[in-house]
Amino acid sequence: MTTVWELPLSGTPQRFTMTLAGNTYQFLFQYRDAVAAGGGGWVLDLNDYLGNPIICGIPLVTGADLMAQFGYLGFPGQLWVRSDGTPDAVPTFDNLGYLSHVYYVTVP
Repeated sequence: MTTVWELPLSGTPQRFTMTLAGNTYQFLFQYRDAVAAGGGGWVLDLNDYLGNPIICGIPLVTGADLMAQFGYLGFPGQLWVRSDGTPDAVPTFDNLGYLSHVYYVTVP
């Protein structure tokens, strides 16, 4: 059975610890403002429970499992980004956790 949980986010950069499938992870969400380069946006750093980096700089893009390319690491599920109204709208600095959401999905 597939289960979906929303990560508790607000529209500010933040760090929190969460246990998923018996493993404890630290999540760090940062907004990288790169107006001059024509880009920027939210990125995720995933650390182990001690704060040691596992994956750094994962862009919060919609329409794909953020963890798919890292299957070899054994992360116990999927991470998806969706926005209200327009599911594939990219999260902005102000709407992450309000109109744009990050979901943890378990797959049997």
